[in-house]
Amino acid sequence: MVRGKTQMKRIENETSRQVTFSKRRSGLLKKAFELSVLCDAEIALIVFSPKGRLYEYSSSSITETIERYEKNAKEIGSTCRSGLIHKQNNKEEDASMKKKIEQLENSKRKLLGDGLEPCSLDELQKLEEQLHKSLSFIRSRKNRLFIEKIEQLKESERKLEEENAELREKSDVVQNPLDSTSLVPGELKEQEVDTQLFIGLPETRKNHRK
Repeated sequence: MVRGKTQMKRIENETSRQVTFSKRRSGLLKKAFELSVLCDAEIALIVFSPKGRLYEYSSSSITETIERYEKNAKEIGSTCRSGLIHKQNNKEEDASMKKKIEQLENSKRKLLGDGLEPCSLDELQKLEEQLHKSLSFIRSRKNRLFIEKIEQLKESERKLEEENAELREKSDVVQNPLDSTSLVPGELKEQEVDTQLFIGLPETRKNHRK
């Protein structure tokens, strides 16, 4: 005979309900015992019957297990609350950042000349003042950069002049290695060069010169 699927609802018949409670309670206590032995788990089981009778099982001490459960429950609850608070804070920060970004984008568009139609006279005057301040800052920054560039060019010019002076000194030394005043008179003599063409023995050439 095939056993039908049990419907998960309250058994109306009191006798059947009590029989089912007794059977399932015993099975539940047995499974708790097997789980504690096989898996070395700390288990505490508390069951109250419909008439208020207490049934319990504990692998060690049910009081210590309950205290441990309460401690962990507090820690988990505290962690959950902290997580919820942190999450809420993040949502608020995100909303604030989005609002600031929208304001900056609107201000940027207005500074570029877009979306000025709904602006009042006071808002337009504030935008004008902001533009003047920005232009003043830009001019100041540009002038400061010009001055720094001019100083750099002057420094480069000074270094180039020093290098040119050194090169001129080296060039003068190479072009005049000896001073003409250091020559002793009579050291430079004219050399006679025989430009005549003569064919014959060397002795004959000497006689010819005479």
